[in-house]
Amino acid sequence: MRQIKLAILLTVLLSAVGARALAYDAKIDGIYYNYINDRKELEVTYYMYSEYSGNVVIPERVFYQGRTLKVTSIGNSAFNNCSGLTSVTIPNSVTSIGNYAFSGCSGLTIVKVPVTDYSAFCNNKLVGLILQSIGKPIMLIDDKGGEIKNFVIPDGVTSIGERAFSGCSGLTSVTIPNSVTSIGYEAFSGCSGLTNVTIPNSVTSIGKYSHEIKDGTNIGITPVSA
Repeated sequence: MRQIKLAILLTVLLSAVGARALAYDAKIDGIYYNYINDRKELEVTYYMYSEYSGNVVIPERVFYQGRTLKVTSIGNSAFNNCSGLTSVTIPNSVTSIGNYAFSGCSGLTIVKVPVTDYSAFCNNKLVGLILQSIGKPIMLIDDKGGEIKNFVIPDGVTSIGERAFSGCSGLTSVTIPNSVTSIGYEAFSGCSGLTNVTIPNSVTSIGKYSHEIKDGTNIGITPVSA
C-alpha cells in the first residue's frame, strides 16, 4: 500500500513539473511570457517547445489584450538549450535574470544587458558582452573569442548571487566594486583559473564555499585594508 501511495505521489509531482514546462500566459511576437506582480508585468518564461534562434530582441513593453505591460524579468531557464540563439538584446526595463537563463546557448555570441545580475551568462562562451550599468556602457571582449577572462563588476551592484560565477573555468580575474555588500553561496566555485579575489571592505557577508574551487582547494581572498 505504501509503495502505491509513493507511486501516485511521484506521478503527481512529475505531472506538475510537466505542466509548468508547457504553461505560459502569453506568446507575443514569438516570445513566451508569464504574468508577474499581480498581472501588472511580464516575465520571459521557459517553454518546452520554444526554439529561439538568431537575434532575439526582448521589448521593454508589449501591448496584449488591451493593456500595455512592461517586461521586467527573464525567468529561470527561459532560453535554456537554445543552441541556435546568436544574439539577445535585453531592455532597460528588465531588473532580474533567473538561474540558467541562457544555459546551453552554445551559439550565443553577443548580449546587450542593462541589469546588475550577470550570473546568467557565466557558462556561455561570448565573443562580446556589453554591460550597460548606471547609464555607462562597459564592453568586455575576450581577445580569443573564448570564455570571459576578466570580469569587471560595475559600481552600483550591491550583491553577487549564489553560484554567480560557478563553473567559469576560464575566468582569471574579478574586480568587485565598493558598492557590493554580500557574496552568495558558492559564488566562485569551479573557477579553476581564478587564483585571487580582492574583497572590498564594503562586503559584510560571504556565503559558504563561495571561494572553493574543488576538492577543498580555495581561492585566495584578499581583504582591502581599512
